[in-house]
Amino acid sequence: MVIAGFVKNSFVDYPGNIACAIFTVGCNMRCWYCHNSHILENVKTKVEEKEIFDFLESHKKYLDAVVVSGGEPTLQKDLIDFLTKIKAMGYKIKLDTNGTNYKVLQEVIDKKLVDYVAMDIKAPLEKYAKITATYNDIESINDSIDLLLEGHVDYEFRTTFSPDLSVEDIEEICKRIEGAKAYSIQKYNVVEYNKVNMLPRKKEDHLLAEEIAKKYVKKVVVKGL
Repeated sequence: MVIAGFVKNSFVDYPGNIACAIFTVGCNMRCWYCHNSHILENVKTKVEEKEIFDFLESHKKYLDAVVVSGGEPTLQKDLIDFLTKIKAMGYKIKLDTNGTNYKVLQEVIDKKLVDYVAMDIKAPLEKYAKITATYNDIESINDSIDLLLEGHVDYEFRTTFSPDLSVEDIEEICKRIEGAKAYSIQKYNVVEYNKVNMLPRKKEDHLLAEEIAKKYVKKVVVKGL
């Protein structure tokens, strides 16, 4: 695993659990608003796996879970082995993913290596290229959505309500995930290092999006207001 860093204690990254959050290097998307763009490539300082496992071994009394985020963790070739070792230590695992690697997501679920999956849906599927600035395997993203909707693992879908998305876009996303158990609408925060002078949407837009999402999804949470 190529690890850029980790947060030793988090009360917000895994609902209902005290967790350690690990951030892997690399992503196959280039969303302009990304707050982790500094770990997408050419990371000079990395964290060794031994440091992670030594920490987890010494903090079993204090932590419930491990969050594996990024970047995009499913790009890591040894993700399965890494998760297997964490599971053997007795931790619950939450995986953050963009859903582009359906086969990897299916494998970690089938092998019961994750207890919770948070999948980012960046935009209505026809707008992915614009939002992510990359080619995306839409079929794989669709398959990942369907896999989570089957309910074999606890999950949520998430969307960052960036200025180039509309309330109508949020509704289109929710139509695609209709019946989902949980959906989070995350407030976009200005990213100064990207030199993009785009202000967040108004609170009223988030609340309207929340009301619309509730027509399709069982539980809707707006984060960051």
